[in-house]
Amino acid sequence: MSSSGDDALLRVEGLRTWFPIKQGLLQRTTGHVQAVTDVDFEIAPGSTLALVGESGCGKTTAGRSILGLTPAQAGRVFFEGVDLMRLDAKALRPYRRQIQIIFQDPMASLNPRMRVRDSVAEGMRSFGIGADEADRTLRVAALFEKVQLDPEHIWRYPHEFSGGQRQRICIARALAVEPRLIVCDEAVSALDVSIQAQILNLLGDLQKEFGIAYLFITHDLGVVRYLADRVAVMYLGRIVETGSTEAIFADPRHPYTRALLAAAPSVDPDRRGGAPPLLGDVPSPSDPPPGCPFHPRCPSVLDRCKSEGPPEVSGEGGQVRCFLALPGGEPPAGN
Repeated sequence: MSSSGDDALLRVEGLRTWFPIKQGLLQRTTGHVQAVTDVDFEIAPGSTLALVGESGCGKTTAGRSILGLTPAQAGRVFFEGVDLMRLDAKALRPYRRQIQIIFQDPMASLNPRMRVRDSVAEGMRSFGIGADEADRTLRVAALFEKVQLDPEHIWRYPHEFSGGQRQRICIARALAVEPRLIVCDEAVSALDVSIQAQILNLLGDLQKEFGIAYLFITHDLGVVRYLADRVAVMYLGRIVETGSTEAIFADPRHPYTRALLAAAPSVDPDRRGGAPPLLGDVPSPSDPPPGCPFHPRCPSVLDRCKSEGPPEVSGEGGQVRCFLALPGGEPPAGN
């Protein structure tokens, strides 16, 4: 679900990542966990796309597949027009510098036995950034200032910092190799609300200074309102709605998007509180329902939703996959 554009920094087309289910003594494949199915989106240089959905919807797998950390079975990932999925390891290496990732748990991301200076400088050394170790030390100290940490603390170990400070160190490590795109995988979800706001403000400031693009993966629409330019809403491995942040918050068109907005604590309750609640639990990605994957939980379900896959409907500001978005597609009375 993407608008075509030659100026995209990252363009993902038809991304599919399924995991085989193996059973029995011979470990034969008996099915697949359909983590990501036919996902399309694009990110312009210096912009932020928020990939949003409940836990288990496949958004982290999509991010990891883009980076090559999790193999995808199908699709194309274009970075500045080059299809990364068609490159061998040697040809892919320069692009690994261009795309970095910040994980949810900063403590698990940092080697507890390494001083944070060495963790931040590791990527520089790998890609030949800096004249020597002394130069890299100066660069690490400068990065600490950029992420609002004391440069004198670069020789400390990870356990000597708070959770928010450790996430700032992970941001510095991502910046160290001068990337064009950073994947932020639930980068603030483990932090206190006040610290979340600080980290989001920091990411925004760094974007303005360095022109970095972000793929911001999160389960909470509320935390991306002031950071994201566009939002892609993901459900059961598929993107069900995309649009500008303004359009998504002002007029969400998919019932799932409306439910997510209603559940976001930071969203104005006068505007979102009237959305119907979600029904039941998320179906298993190893046995997704026929038709629209959201129909078992949709408060406005139509008969055709149970057997037909919804088309992509384009509108002002974005696209949505829902029969209700078609002309005359309103739910019957009583829904």
